[in-house]
Amino acid sequence: MFENLQDRLGSILNGLTGRGALSEADVSAALREVRRALLEADVALDVVRSFTDRVREKAVGAEILKSIKPGQMVVKIVHDELIEMLGGEGVGIDLHAAAPVVVMMVGLQGSGKTTTTAKIAHRLSTREKKKVLMASLDTRRPAAQEQLRQLGAQANIDTLPIISGQSPTDIATRAVQAAKLGGHDVVILDTAGRTHIDEPLMVEMADIKKRSNPHEILLVADSLTGQDAVNLARSFDERVGITGLVLTRMDGDGRGGAALSMRAVTGKPIKLIGIGEKMSELEEFHPRRIADRILGMGDIVSLVERAAENIDAEKAAAMAAKMAKGKFDLDDLADQLRQMQKMGGMGGIMGMMPGMAGMKDKMAAAGLDDRLFGRQIAIIQSMTRAERANPDLLKHSRKKRIAAGSGTDAAAINKLLKMHRQMADMMKMMGGKGKGGMMKQMMGGLAGKMGLGGMGGMGGGMPDLSNIDPRQLEALQKQAEAAGLGKPGGGMPGLGGLPGGLSGLGGAKLPGLGGGFPGLPGLPKKK
Repeated sequence: MFENLQDRLGSILNGLTGRGALSEADVSAALREVRRALLEADVALDVVRSFTDRVREKAVGAEILKSIKPGQMVVKIVHDELIEMLGGEGVGIDLHAAAPVVVMMVGLQGSGKTTTTAKIAHRLSTREKKKVLMASLDTRRPAAQEQLRQLGAQANIDTLPIISGQSPTDIATRAVQAAKLGGHDVVILDTAGRTHIDEPLMVEMADIKKRSNPHEILLVADSLTGQDAVNLARSFDERVGITGLVLTRMDGDGRGGAALSMRAVTGKPIKLIGIGEKMSELEEFHPRRIADRILGMGDIVSLVERAAENIDAEKAAAMAAKMAKGKFDLDDLADQLRQMQKMGGMGGIMGMMPGMAGMKDKMAAAGLDDRLFGRQIAIIQSMTRAERANPDLLKHSRKKRIAAGSGTDAAAINKLLKMHRQMADMMKMMGGKGKGGMMKQMMGGLAGKMGLGGMGGMGGGMPDLSNIDPRQLEALQKQAEAAGLGKPGGGMPGLGGLPGGLSGLGGAKLPGLGGGFPGLPGLPKKK
């Protein structure tokens, strides 16, 4: 979503940090570029104007221009103001009310209200352990109520039985009554939408609000609609009154202006963002983490949280035990690749790694994408159990058979086997006791300090992260920043061919990417 803005702001701010001293003219020229970048990202004009004015006011001061690292001070000011523009602190759904807590979903047709309703219900039931009832009040769109019923069946969430001929306000009353009788903690009302805002829609929303007395009114807006979404939020807030926003399709390739404008224009917090089609692909909106991603500082906390959700603790413990003995077969490699797929693939992971966002373009240019994972898993699945445990058994005739079975060729199989040998050698090194263990060194001691020893394999050998206190995750972020991982363009200290690296490997490169993540053949070298 924010990749174009990230590239533009990154190049502008890197130009500032590379200078020993800054003049007022330098700051003004940089802010002109920042203003242009934000406008091109479809951020509202008045929001851009107030943002650049605040940055200029703080940046053009004697203490900034005379400081030891003036460029970095300007980056910090831009970072802080970006967080302020996005809303300061993250705000979740407020459930502090008498049960059943009524949550009313509003928005235009096609913004993703019904799917988002099911995602929120799934999130509340799995994370908060709440008993949730969903009710569709959309009597206009064909099969809208049936759609919600089917989503409820998929996610194992209760839905209000459909009675044809009832008005939306009657359905709302029945839903609240059914939730009280059924002992539900939360009832979510999925209201009807229109292709555009009209008077009957607003009257209907006001009637439903009066009848159901919702504790939360969440506006669902498509983040790809740009400034129209901002005008929509303002209209709904004036007529119905909203308590928060949910932005859908944040995984799209839009310019991100709506997300940056909506909080500043409406004063209402963005509470949740949809990052995919699956039920689990709904995240809380954390302004600081989004600002970090936009400025290329990565988002280690979200990466660890995503790992905690997707990694099987028992498998991770078994992998850790095997790695301690220096064992790593092709089944283990397939498990690693599947875990990386669950965590968002290479693109998703790299977007959250400090200083690694630029690698995505290099990978795309080299023809490497997440489909590569699928091909590699297909190759491994075409082997026999004995061959997966001992790749040395593979002769030329077997490679031809595996290539035919996986729809690849012998060259792809040889690349996979070479990569596996490199990773197996690395696991033996990591399993060694010398110098306190290679794994701890690879993470610069961060994982060890947090009790996360084994993070280097991106899932293999990672302990059960679900028990980690959120404050520990924030502490991990701060430790990463203190170690230089949170600086724009700073990179991971010691990664060969990347800005910075994985310190402690003594210059040795990770297999794949010529010094990148395991699971990918090396990028072509510069000629």
